[in-house]
Amino acid sequence: MASFESILGPGYEASDEVGVLLENARLRDALEPFADEALQWACRPGWTTREENRYLAALLAWELAPVLPIAQWFEPELQLPSPERLTDEQVAHLLESTLERLYERGVVVEFTDHLSDRQLYVLLLRDILPSLEKRLETREGWLCWYCVDPEWDEEVWLTYYASEQERRRWQLQEGRQPPPRRTPPYRRVLPQHRRPSGPHATAS
Repeated sequence: MASFESILGPGYEASDEVGVLLENARLRDALEPFADEALQWACRPGWTTREENRYLAALLAWELAPVLPIAQWFEPELQLPSPERLTDEQVAHLLESTLERLYERGVVVEFTDHLSDRQLYVLLLRDILPSLEKRLETREGWLCWYCVDPEWDEEVWLTYYASEQERRRWQLQEGRQPPPRRTPPYRRVLPQHRRPSGPHATAS
């Protein structure tokens, strides 16, 4: 794939106003093949041309990013051995190192405290690493993988993760008591708990 600089041209990040306007035109031209009803180019009122350019550059990066299994975001490809051949200690070690490597690529895994190390390891191996996702060279946000779905795993969500407000809302909607709140059995500190402040966008 062509480098971002070659796509945007030599005027990218130019300091002069003419260069900024030319950059804007190049970005819009580059995005033209991707234009459809789903592609929203509406920039916020009051944005400067530089701010609009950053937004358009992010759109272009998204459109040009390859869709690959998360395991192939790494060089060499991130592969995990079958859990049947691993001791509990080996599973715990590989789990920690894999979550750290995912974090370094902008992937965070959340709501894991109801899963044992081995269960979470299997989830990584079976569902997360093979998942086809856009591989962006730079991410301002995060690709978040939630290990519990509030709709499909209502009981787990309400028992371990839902706030009191969410539990009350569910009670009013369903007309019955939610399951008793319990402390998750596998409390762990994951990399996303140490992530820097700021906007963390995408979720999966």
